Amino acid sequence: MMSLIVVFWMFVALFAVIGAMRGWAKEVLVSFSIILAIFIITIAEKWTVINSMNDINKLWIRCLVTGSLAFFGYQTPNLSAFIKPQNFVREKFRDMLVGFFVGALNGYLIFGAIWFFLAQAKYPGGFITAPDAASDLGKAVQTYLHLMPPSILGTPLIYFAVAVAFVVVIVVFV
Repeated sequence: MMSLIVVFWMFVALFAVIGAMRGWAKEVLVSFSIILAIFIITIAEKWTVINSMNDINKLWIRCLVTGSLAFFGYQTPNLSAFIKPQNFVREKFRDMLVGFFVGALNGYLIFGAIWFFLAQAKYPGGFITAPDAASDLGKAVQTYLHLMPPSILGTPLIYFAVAVAFVVVIVVFV
């Protein structure tokens, strides 16, 4: 059996490598799309009937929104109508290094959010089991869950994150 902490860090490392290969500009768009996903989930749960659904249905909706926006965040730079070539050129080692760190941030945002949503739904399905809360691993998992994006980017901080994301997109990409 593998710890969720190990799986989480494996995905962060994988996305860091992907970020180094893609470059920082493409990775920043993915970061902003995940921030937007958390914003949409926060607003939808506050103002729609999602909040009254059972945990498994909430989990599916949350994962669908997060996965969809992550997918489109990774695909959008390939659509030539939305890009300016000079914004997406990777010329230097510095761009690759920044892409590595922004890619790691994306791994944290995507898989941290999904892990947080799984924990809120009490790990349904049976193939992922919650660690014993009294064990050292259980305490570490609880510490990690308090540091995951949906926990940190709660209301009102998510509003500021979306505002900063839009300012950066307008200044850098438009």
